[in-house]
Amino acid sequence: MEVLSEQEWRGRASAHRDRVGTWIEPHLRRGREQVAHPVEDFLFTYYTFRPGRLLRWHPGAEVILAGASSYGANYRDCAEGAVLDLELVLPQRTAAISWTRELLAATASRPPYLGCFGMHEWAMVYRTPEVEIRHSSFPLRLSPERIEEIVDQRGVRCGHFDAFRFFTPPARPLNVIQPTRERQRELEQPGCLHANMDLYKWAYKLSPLIGSELVADCFALARDIRTMDMRASPYDLSALGYRPIQVETAEGRAEYATAQRAFTERSAPLRSRLLQECDRLLALT
Repeated sequence: MEVLSEQEWRGRASAHRDRVGTWIEPHLRRGREQVAHPVEDFLFTYYTFRPGRLLRWHPGAEVILAGASSYGANYRDCAEGAVLDLELVLPQRTAAISWTRELLAATASRPPYLGCFGMHEWAMVYRTPEVEIRHSSFPLRLSPERIEEIVDQRGVRCGHFDAFRFFTPPARPLNVIQPTRERQRELEQPGCLHANMDLYKWAYKLSPLIGSELVADCFALARDIRTMDMRASPYDLSALGYRPIQVETAEGRAEYATAQRAFTERSAPLRSRLLQECDRLLALT
C-alpha cells in the first residue's frame, strides 16, 4: 500500500476543499436566496452527488493516511494510520464497477461523432409553450415557430438516452436514433457532450474507491461542457454573461464543432484514467 505522510494528505485534502469550494459555495448561496442558475446549478441538481460529499477528500483504495484515526465511514484504523476498508466497500460495488468499465471501454472504442450541433437542447423545447419549458425564467433567443422550423430542417441525431428522455413528445420521432437504457453501451460515443459530462457521474459513483482529485477533474470538465451546451441552446442567457453559439447559422455550427472536438480530446485522458481505476479495483476483488 501507498503511505501518505500526514503533511501530504492534509495538504491534498485542503487543496481539494479549496478547489471544489469555489463551485459549491455559490450554489449553496443561491439555494439560500432561492435563485436558480441554469448553468452553474445543473451539476448539483441533475446529478445526485451532494455538495458535502464532493467536498470530502478521499485518497482512494490502498492508500494509508499516516497519523489519521477515525477518518470516517468506510475507513478502518491500522498501525500506520487509517485506510479505506475494502472488505466493507468493494464487494457491494463490484457489479457496478464492472458495468461502468464496460461502458467506458465501449465508448472509448468508437470514433467521435461531431455533427449533432447541440440540437438535443432544441428538441427539449420543440413545440412546447414557453411557460412549460424547463428554464422558463429565461427567454428564448428565437420564437417558438423559428425553433420548430430549425429542428424540422436540421433534424436531431442524439444517441444519449439521458438527453433523449427529456425531448418533448413531438421531438422524439424526429431523432434518427431511438436510444434506450438497454442500448446505452451500444450507442454512447466519445464526441457526445452528455457522455463526456457523465464522466463526472461515473467518477463519483466510484468514490471513495478513487481519489477525489479525479472526481474534481471530471466535475471541472462537466461544468465547462454544460456552459457550452447552454450557450448553444435556444435560451437567451446574455443576462448571465453567456454569449450564444448560434448553431442555427453555419458560423455557429463551425464554432460548436470546434469546441466539441476540443472537449472530446480533453475527455479522453479522463475516461482512460477511470478505466484504469476500474481495472485496478476489479483486480482487488
